[in-house]
Amino acid sequence: MNLAWTSAAIGSVMLALIVALICRVRSLRKQLAESRVLIASLTDGQNIHQDGDAERFKRSQYFARIGTWDWDVDTDKLYWSDAIYGMFGFKIGEVTPSYALFCACVHPDDRAKVRAGELRCLETGENHDEEYRVVWPDGTIRWLRETGNVVKNDHDATIKMMGVVRDITEEKASASYLQHLAHFDPLTGLPNRLVLEERLSEALEQARISATRVALVFVDLNGFKAINDVYGHAAGDRVLITTATRLKRILRSTDTVARIGGDEFVVILQGLAQGISLQDEARSICQKIFVELSPPISIGNDQRHIGSSLGVAVFPDHAPSMDRLIHIADLAMYEAKRSGNNQYRLGTESPARAHSE
Repeated sequence: MNLAWTSAAIGSVMLALIVALICRVRSLRKQLAESRVLIASLTDGQNIHQDGDAERFKRSQYFARIGTWDWDVDTDKLYWSDAIYGMFGFKIGEVTPSYALFCACVHPDDRAKVRAGELRCLETGENHDEEYRVVWPDGTIRWLRETGNVVKNDHDATIKMMGVVRDITEEKASASYLQHLAHFDPLTGLPNRLVLEERLSEALEQARISATRVALVFVDLNGFKAINDVYGHAAGDRVLITTATRLKRILRSTDTVARIGGDEFVVILQGLAQGISLQDEARSICQKIFVELSPPISIGNDQRHIGSSLGVAVFPDHAPSMDRLIHIADLAMYEAKRSGNNQYRLGTESPARAHSE
């Protein structure tokens, strides 16, 4: 019950974060649309005459983090609206905008891409739309999105590019955070079930090519519910974080440990040799896990030993497919749990033989 409550609470928090981020993005898009209406009036040859319109224009640029630019392609003169100076890390009027200055501010890894996009726009007349990083004088890196198009004279010759640039650093950070939430457990930072299955699938494919084994170990903590009941959920979270940290210590760079929910973890060990007996392989793996998890965990003024139950399935010996391998390891873990604390079972198609630490 407590595990279900914890999962529901974490799910509610994640949902609230996602809703807040979506609302923020919608707000920015609305502000951007309002700014573009004003910018369009400039590119159509109209001017903002009234002070009220000019003030609204400046405010829309400020709040939407958007500015207008104008590049004379023959002279390389560059015009920046006031909002753009800050996007490049300068105070208004601190520098004289030029195309050379712009290129120097763009992150070295992005310069070729930005230049190629602008040249394509000049040559074809297609809309220019590029995301790139800029490096401020103090070393800060920000993300910008630049859009624009060409302006031609009466003889249909391109004389300049005009457009808008917008600071999208927060949007990039939000997207990165949502991506992280979709693939990693927010409490422990471990991969979640989705990433586990992706990595297990890759490990099995590599094992088929290299004729090696992959061991899948289900790890379930014993007495975790009592920790939550007696000490509270903050203590339970501490146990989960500590367990995740300890499990990562036994891994090689090619291995994976994931949290798939509650107090259940899964370890993928790949590239194992075929020659060792399954019993010896399982015993070696599980003893390492038991030893790593054996030290007590400080909870308040108490030192608590947290036991575990392990279920092991090995590819290709137990199953040829990922789903079947997961099923066998899961069954073996529950069999170990029924046998007592700190037990493991090596899964088979037949009833598992009992093993103790």
